[in-house]
Amino acid sequence: MGLIRFLIISICSLYIIRSLVRIFLPILFENAINKAQQQARQQNYYQQNQPRPDGKIRIDHMPEPKKSSVPDSEGEFVDYEEIK
Repeated sequence: MGLIRFLIISICSLYIIRSLVRIFLPILFENAINKAQQQARQQNYYQQNQPRPDGKIRIDHMPEPKKSSVPDSEGEFVDYEEIK
């Protein structure tokens, strides 16, 4: 009797939780998406309203130069010559 009662309570609890998730999860996602869109609009508005002097170039991001896999202190490059 105890196992059947446990199974019934577990199934009912899972059903209730599943129903609540179906109701509230889309609302949470909608709020998160609206907030992200609002922040993007504010950032875009801020960038468009900044005065930029004519003829000036602005670099927002500059990638780091690639480093070689072997450091310069490891040795020298020697030309290879094949001897037959």
